[in-house]
Formats: sequence, C-alpha cells, structure tokens
Amino acid sequence: MKLVHQINLAFGIALVLVLSVTAVVIHHVLLDHFIGVQKEDLKTMSVAMTASLSQESAENMVIGDPFTMLPAIISPATAGVEAILTDETGNVVSTSVPMDRIEIVMGTTASEASNLQNIWNGTDKRFITEVNATPLGTLTLLTPMSKVEAIEQALLRRLLIVFCVAGVLMFLLSLFITKKLIQPLMRLRDELKKVKDRHFSDVKLIKAGGEIGSVAQSVYEMAGELRRFNHVQKQFFQNASHELKTPLMSISGYAEGIRDGIFEGENVPKGLDIIMSESGRLKKLVTEMTLLAKLDSEEDIFKTTEVCLKDLLIETIERMNPLLMKRGLTLHTSYDEHEPLTIRADRDKLLQALLNVVSNATRYANQQIHIDATIKNGRIEISVSDDGAGISEDLLPYLFHRFVKGKDGESGLGLAISRAIIERCGGLITAGNRKEGGAVISIGFPAASPT
Repeated sequence: MKLVHQINLAFGIALVLVLSVTAVVIHHVLLDHFIGVQKEDLKTMSVAMTASLSQESAENMVIGDPFTMLPAIISPATAGVEAILTDETGNVVSTSVPMDRIEIVMGTTASEASNLQNIWNGTDKRFITEVNATPLGTLTLLTPMSKVEAIEQALLRRLLIVFCVAGVLMFLLSLFITKKLIQPLMRLRDELKKVKDRHFSDVKLIKAGGEIGSVAQSVYEMAGELRRFNHVQKQFFQNASHELKTPLMSISGYAEGIRDGIFEGENVPKGLDIIMSESGRLKKLVTEMTLLAKLDSEEDIFKTTEVCLKDLLIETIERMNPLLMKRGLTLHTSYDEHEPLTIRADRDKLLQALLNVVSNATRYANQQIHIDATIKNGRIEISVSDDGAGISEDLLPYLFHRFVKGKDGESGLGLAISRAIIERCGGLITAGNRKEGGAVISIGFPAASPT
C-alpha cells in the first residue's frame, strides 16, 4: 500500500474513532443535562402545587371531583407532566388524568413490579419523578423518560449531522495536506533514482519545508559530491594514464633503440641511464598511487599513537637539509619550547605528509621557507610558507586534488597524499597566498588530551 493511502486510512480511522467517542460522550452529557433540567422543573412545579394545595386546605375547600382538581392546578406550560395525589395509605386521591388512563400513563399493570412505590423510590427508570408531602397527602409529579430521550435524540441527530459534515471536510482537508506532503517525497524518490542510475548531473533540488526540505537539500548536495567525485575519478584515470604513458614510452623507445642497434657507443649508456631514471620515476608514481588508494580504502593502514610535533618537525628539517643546501634555501622554524605540541596520529605517514609539503615549498621558494607551530583554542596550527611567486588563483581551489600540479610539479600526487594523511589524522590542510608574497600551507590538528 502506498504511503499516501496508509496516511489517509490511518487519519480516517482516527477521525471515526474520535467522532464516535465524542458522540457517545455528548449523548450522555445531553441526557444528564436534560434530566437535570427536567428534575429542576418538576421540583419548582411541585413547590408551586404544594403551596396551592396548602392554601385550599387552609380555606377548608371541599373537593368536589378529586379527578379534575389537579388538572386545574397544573398550568398549560407543564404539558407532559402528570401529577398524582395519594393519601397516607397510598390510595389515589386525585390525578391530572382520568383514572381509566392512569395505568397507561404509568405504563404499569397490576401484575408488573413497577408501581407507585417503585416510582417514589426512584427505581423505575421509565419516569423522572418528584415526590413532595402536602397537607392533603403525597404529591407525585412524573414525566416519561421517553420524552426527554426524544428531545435528546433529536438534538444529538443534529449534532451528528454537523459532526459528519465537519468530518468529511476534515478528511478532504487531510487528503489535500497529505498530497502536499507526499508530493515532495515522490519527487525526492525520482531524484534518488537518478542518483542510483548515476545521473548525478540531472538531480534537481526539491523545494519543501521542514525535515523533508532538509533531506532534499542533503540529497542534492550528495549528488553534487558524487558528481564531483565521479569527475575526479575519471580525471584521475586519464591523468594516471598520461603520467604512466610518458615514462613507459621513454623506456620502450630507448630499449627498442638499443636492441635494434640504433644507439651505439656512448649513446647506449645514456639510453640505459634514461631507462633507469624513467623506471625509478614510474616506480615512484605507482608507489604514490598505491599509497593514495590505500589511504582512501583501508582502515587498518593507520597506526595511531601520540606524536610530538616538535620531534617530527626536527626530523623533517634534517631530511630536507640536503635539498635545501642544493637549492641554496634557508629554512626558519618557530615554536614554543614549553608548549606540549602533541597529537594522535600515525607518525611515519604524518612525517611523509610534512616532507611532501616542505618539498613542495622548496620547489617554488626563492630564498627562504618558514615553518611556524602554535597552539590556538585547543588546536595545533602549523604553517609552511615560502617567498616564491605564490599559487595561481585558477590552481588554488584544486591544489590538493590528484594529478594537479604547478609549473615545476612532478607527479601531482604529493599534496593529495598529504591531504589524505592529515585528514585521516583528524586534521585539516588549506592553502593560500601571503600578502607579502609567496604561498602558505596551513595544517591544523586537535591537540591530544593529557593522560
């Protein structure tokens, strides 16, 4: 069953239950109200009639026809109310109806248990009664319960009609509201089918409110990320093919030339050197691609421990010294000796990430490189800056993507590997340009909690 039908069915059942319970409650409330009103009326009438009878008794009026005296006392406004006057022994002295109709009014026969005593005791539920003592005897006023029930049923029927009309209108309104709520979900389902079929570019943003709108926004952003990831993957394979093809062509060309005798004499060792150089470059490229793939997919490749960044920076500088001296560069470091620059990370892989970042700085620096480490708001911030030409604005957004490299770049995987390692360590790496000139790469880590 579709969701829209389930919601409408559930709302319909709930509406019927609510209206049914409401009708039952209103029925009893109305019935109790009318019975109470009727009893108050009988009480008022009984007091008035008792006063009239007391006045007649005081004036020593002679009762002529005992069966016609009460009808004269009861006013026309009290139609539907019967009165019975009995003496001390329970015999009927006077009634508001002829004696031949009294048993019909009371609905009793001699053989039935319902009689005047039951009426006085209030055990006969067919009548609403009011009993009052008078100088002439006991005055009993009664009215049939059926008349009160008839009034209550008539009013209840009108209320039920109103409820039914209101229920139908509410149900129609629920259909409209449900349709408005379900429509975005149905459209969202269609957009998710596009994601399933990998048509990421065709996914549209579904405009809706509340949680549905949040889910729709998340689906749209997810499709955008998948589209970018798909593009990056395709670009990765294209760039990888290109990067692998170049050294392979060099190796193949020189190997064929040596085999066919094209290279002779001194050219043969040169060709072999190129083959060895390109083989090393190819090996390095394959190693970096393999490492990057492992960083993306394997969870157990990281061995997390507490790492002192001061020691790691010192080792990074020591390893970079030969390259710095070769290029005539000066490296400056700055960090507080008294601050515990400790993080949780894989030491060997983080060292590789720092080496890649510093090596990239040596490639573009003119004379100086600065490495600064500080603690700000519970985070350890490391910045590696140079005094080179800086990063072009076109390249800056894609600097950490795979196979993206500058003018003097090598494989284009170094910074991508650094980003993967740093992010796996819970850090963040960004790049920008300094106002003074040159590029700056910033790395941030959450400081390790002291044990």
